[in-house]
Amino acid sequence: MNEQVPLTLADWRAAYLAGARPAELLAARLAHVQAHSPREAWIRLATPDEVQAQAGALQARLDAAGGDLTPLLAELPLFGVPFAVKDNIDVAGVPTTAACPAFAYTPGTDAGTVARLRAAGAVWLGKTNLDQFATGLVGARSPYGQPASTFDASRVSGGSSSGSAVAVARGDVAFALGTDTAGSGRVPAGFNNIVGLKPTPGRVSSSGVVPACRSLDCVSVFALTVDDAAEVLAVMEGEDATDAYSRFVPGPAQLPATLRIGVPAQPVLDATHEAAWQQALAQARALGHTLVPLDFAPLHAVAELLYGGPWVAERHAAVQALLDSQPEAFDPTVRAVITQALRFSATDAFRGQYTLRAAQQASAAWWQQVDVLMVPTSPGHPSFVQLQADPIGANSRLGTYTNFVNLLGWSALALPAGFTSQGLPAGITFIGPANTDAALARLGQGWQQALALPLGATDRPCPADAPPPLRAPATEATLPIAVVGAHLSGMPLNGQLTERGATLREATHTAPLYRLFALPGTVPPKPGLQRVAEGGAAIAVEVWDVPLRHVGSFLALIPPPLGLGSLQLADGRVVHGFICEGHALAAATDVTHFGGWRAYVAALKARSA
Repeated sequence: MNEQVPLTLADWRAAYLAGARPAELLAARLAHVQAHSPREAWIRLATPDEVQAQAGALQARLDAAGGDLTPLLAELPLFGVPFAVKDNIDVAGVPTTAACPAFAYTPGTDAGTVARLRAAGAVWLGKTNLDQFATGLVGARSPYGQPASTFDASRVSGGSSSGSAVAVARGDVAFALGTDTAGSGRVPAGFNNIVGLKPTPGRVSSSGVVPACRSLDCVSVFALTVDDAAEVLAVMEGEDATDAYSRFVPGPAQLPATLRIGVPAQPVLDATHEAAWQQALAQARALGHTLVPLDFAPLHAVAELLYGGPWVAERHAAVQALLDSQPEAFDPTVRAVITQALRFSATDAFRGQYTLRAAQQASAAWWQQVDVLMVPTSPGHPSFVQLQADPIGANSRLGTYTNFVNLLGWSALALPAGFTSQGLPAGITFIGPANTDAALARLGQGWQQALALPLGATDRPCPADAPPPLRAPATEATLPIAVVGAHLSGMPLNGQLTERGATLREATHTAPLYRLFALPGTVPPKPGLQRVAEGGAAIAVEVWDVPLRHVGSFLALIPPPLGLGSLQLADGRVVHGFICEGHALAAATDVTHFGGWRAYVAALKARSA
């Protein structure tokens, strides 16, 4: 691929900062994908009109900011960056098929993750292929075709997030969303020489995702670099009141400089992958870490619960109605896997829960012996011929080092680690306890820089001097605070937030219950927001995540008649936000009709120009 074609987030930002227009750059990228990307990687590409609508909205935001993208990046860190969405994740107005045409439906809203990405300026370019109902680790159980590894057309791409991994490895998109229940966000990364970030269960919303195992599902991220995957996670992560399994807990920023890394004492590996695994072990030692051989038998026993235990009933619960009415709509192997649920009773389900809870308690002791685990992402890389000869066995083997992770509530990061003598990628995965997502990303950044492998299946070298990400996964507790005036991005007092490490969560509006006033005599000029019983409007606000340890010092800077109170947002959520004492509004100017302070200030500047 041409050196000038944007691949990473930094590449795309650089292109826009240099003056490229979203409409032109994104149209060119879509045309390239239409002409050159393997069709079986995609279930539906965005139309030129859909891409142009997204590009046009971004251009309007840029024009309103006077054409200067730099301050706008605080609000839109993914400005104009194309991404792909696995087709079991909702994009508003676009059919979700889960690789089963008979199941297809058209959602009215974006999935929680997609909504946050689009609010940050990202542009969806298409819906990608997958193992039907995300049931598989091979990527070949789909009526829309069988994507192949980008390194060998005779071998599987990995799944279930097959198309997403292929699209990223080729450089078609900067990043893509997958889902991960048994390893679907990691195995395809290993087979395509890319990064696969699987968050701690609950860190990222699963609303708008067709469930596989609803209690275990994670939305995952594929990217060419760890920096990019971590930045996308930072945009997506956080509590979601619409997801009953949402449980966001920030974790440590980094691990010790010298790690105790647990590795399988007796690794399960194909002969073709043994040399690559030994090279990965040598690399870990070269980075100064200590390897601790461990008996993985307890983890393999946990892994057996996912398909050999009652958790398969969760897959049945998600598709029971269609399975009962149209069993022929299912891929035969997928149907065979899901109908195993009928062997289990409610009693079996509780027995499985008891077994898992005991394993979770026992496995906690692992983190007293080691800081992280390092495993082969997969034992080997099957061909389509091998898969056809043993569809279930070949698939099951791929879950050797992945199936137990979500059951135990852990986080994981799949990374490129070199190549076999056959020229196939041989990835490794770092696994950490719950909520170590940010720390694993820091570890992965160092690993990727040290190996300096090419990015995906492109000929682009891993960047050695990439600019720092604009956002990083949260590492401490924060309080969301809605700002309405001088603290908005690019406004005079925004530095009071950024110097405290606050990060912009979203730009949104209040519920239509407020009026906005320009307060007289304030320096810098400030607005006052008042809730009213009638005649209210929706007012533009930004919600910033302020570290709890800095909330007190931030409050101390707020002068009367302003203060923090409860503010209702457009979607019904209530957050802390700026409000104004009523007595101060008597001499203030009502500017509600501008819809927000930024628009009012822009109108004043235009009037005085």
